[in-house]
Amino acid sequence: MKILLVDDSRAIAMVMCARLESFGHEVRHALDGQSAIDLFRSEVFDLILMDIEMPGMNGFEATTRIRALEGHEPWAWTPIIFVTATDTDSNLVTAIEAGGDDFISKTVPEAVLQAKMKAMSRIAGLRTRLSLANAKLQDQANRDGLTGLLNRRAMDLQVDTLWELATRAGRPFSLLMVDVDNFKKYNDHYGHLKGDECLRAVACCIDCCVRQAHDDRTALGAFAARYGGEEFAVVIPDVASGIHAGLAASLVESVHALRLPHEKNGDFGVVTISVGGACLDPAGGEIRTLFRQADELLYKAKAAGRNRAEVA
Repeated sequence: MKILLVDDSRAIAMVMCARLESFGHEVRHALDGQSAIDLFRSEVFDLILMDIEMPGMNGFEATTRIRALEGHEPWAWTPIIFVTATDTDSNLVTAIEAGGDDFISKTVPEAVLQAKMKAMSRIAGLRTRLSLANAKLQDQANRDGLTGLLNRRAMDLQVDTLWELATRAGRPFSLLMVDVDNFKKYNDHYGHLKGDECLRAVACCIDCCVRQAHDDRTALGAFAARYGGEEFAVVIPDVASGIHAGLAASLVESVHALRLPHEKNGDFGVVTISVGGACLDPAGGEIRTLFRQADELLYKAKAAGRNRAEVA
């Protein structure tokens, strides 16, 4: 385990660190409550051993602040054991109310300390597995079941946050709305199972293009989402005006290059997309304005013959 030991006595801390390290644990030492909080902000620990009586900020207050920090993180909980020379009933009550989980004496026998660490190791393992399982469930809840892209709800949440940041900083914000051309005719002609396969292929192509733009550092932070039905969105925060036009053209070309048969798509004969792209530089007002502009440009691209991008 990785343990944070908080104690204002260097001598006691040295002895405790040696004991814990002899059990195979990694130990980081903080001399006071504020130092413990600073370390907790920057590193991940499996266990905290917290002294109670310390100058400035005592262990109870430090624990309360650590629990407050954890309150901002999903599934966060780090076991905290108070270590003190005065294990009174009142201290025990205060420790639990502050958010502590256990209470041991600084003179705890070696066998008892080792047993406590074994128990905490099991809890740390369970916490890690639970955190991974919850993260997986959260990711699944944010993904569209058919395409694997972010779903509309997850996209809206991210867009709201990114839009607020861009507005505050006076940074640009771009959006692409993407629609598969004549998709209803595709479904009617090839069937819904083939339609699902088509959407998955188009979504994968869009995602690959967006990821490439991210990896090339031309559109850092850009991401794709399924907006609904055969419509997709590409969110491009904080990039120079005009970058969205290049990405829009790349999407059109890449989907056309898939050469997915579509006999009912006019003279093209393959699956194509139309894209409407808008940029506000700097971002301001309501995000719905940007969506409306991109949507209007999408319809303009369709009216102009499809398999093309219209951007502004």
